Amino acid sequence: MKSEVIEALQALAREKEISEDMLFSTIEEAVKAAYRKNLPRGVVEPANVVVRMDRNTGAISVFARMLAVENVENEASQIQIDAAKRIRPSTQLDDIVEVDVTPRGFLRVAALTAKQVIMQRIREAERGKIYEEYAEKTDEILTAVVQRITDRGAVVELGHTVGILENEQMIPGEEIHEGDHLKVYVLEVQRASNAAQHGPQVRVSRIHPSLVKRLFEMEVPEIAGGVVTIKSLSREAGSRTKMAVHSMDPMIDPVGACVGQRGGRVDRVVNELRGEKIDIIKWSEDPAEFIANALNPAHVLSVYIAETGKVCRVVVPDNQLSLAIGKEGQNARLAAKLTGWKIDIKSQSQASQMTDMVDEAGMNFGESDISYQPLSYEPFDGYPDEDEDDTL
Repeated sequence: MKSEVIEALQALAREKEISEDMLFSTIEEAVKAAYRKNLPRGVVEPANVVVRMDRNTGAISVFARMLAVENVENEASQIQIDAAKRIRPSTQLDDIVEVDVTPRGFLRVAALTAKQVIMQRIREAERGKIYEEYAEKTDEILTAVVQRITDRGAVVELGHTVGILENEQMIPGEEIHEGDHLKVYVLEVQRASNAAQHGPQVRVSRIHPSLVKRLFEMEVPEIAGGVVTIKSLSREAGSRTKMAVHSMDPMIDPVGACVGQRGGRVDRVVNELRGEKIDIIKWSEDPAEFIANALNPAHVLSVYIAETGKVCRVVVPDNQLSLAIGKEGQNARLAAKLTGWKIDIKSQSQASQMTDMVDEAGMNFGESDISYQPLSYEPFDGYPDEDEDDTL
């Protein structure tokens, strides 16, 4: 019958999801190391020590592997052939014989060593399980509770482990305090680098653009179900985000689905991001229409697409030039990131002056104006030289 020790070890292995063989082998290696550490010089060659744990009784024994010889010259590694045959009758000269050298009182040392190894293995297994759990959460969002504020950022509780929210990953201007609940985006999960760490090292972010995407996936069932897709997203954390959405179902308005009834869905995302403005625009296969939508809230009159390269010129009413460009160029910059196009914004009067200049040169620029609603576009050869202060 199996001893209580073995049954306990097997139950522990099942509970902690540790291999039984690995647990027994680890105990044997640890006991062997403990034996070697206290081994008197010249008694047994350390390299010849073998430790075995009986899988039924749990008894731990130490053996020395000896070479059977006629005349013993080194008692630490050789055994006389007659003595060897008393251990194993079939022994021949130059055979290896295992001699039991378990010292008296060694059971207590073995038990203490085994206990320490078991506890270490349990900790390693638990850290491994936690790592696997959180490694699967990379690129996802989690709810974090701020534990403490440090010079480098904040330490946040993520459930079974803690995460690091570095200063550069915090929303600019956001004030956080101990006990605050935050939604964070998991950037990276690393295994614990030393035994002092209780779990994996999880780096989280509040500024990553995908945080906004994941928040909308949580708030908008149509996005979670795949009916509405987020085609692209550009963000300047703490200030403004632009998000292009598309509906696979013509009966569903993608922008309306994201905004929600009375703006409830988008408001919850905005509140989580501490008031960050979010422009939700409709994606289009037509580059001109997509670019015009991306410059929301400005109204676009015309869009000209260059023949080569993803470069375009946009014409807006005179009174909306500053709105289209945005404070410090933010609106135009985010629109360029959202669409992947380099956007040159001109007012209607600026465009008229440029058209007159080009017509005089016989370049025929802007002869077929491209009006918004409905939008169409026509390639042009390039731009004339002019002041490029508004060019991104």
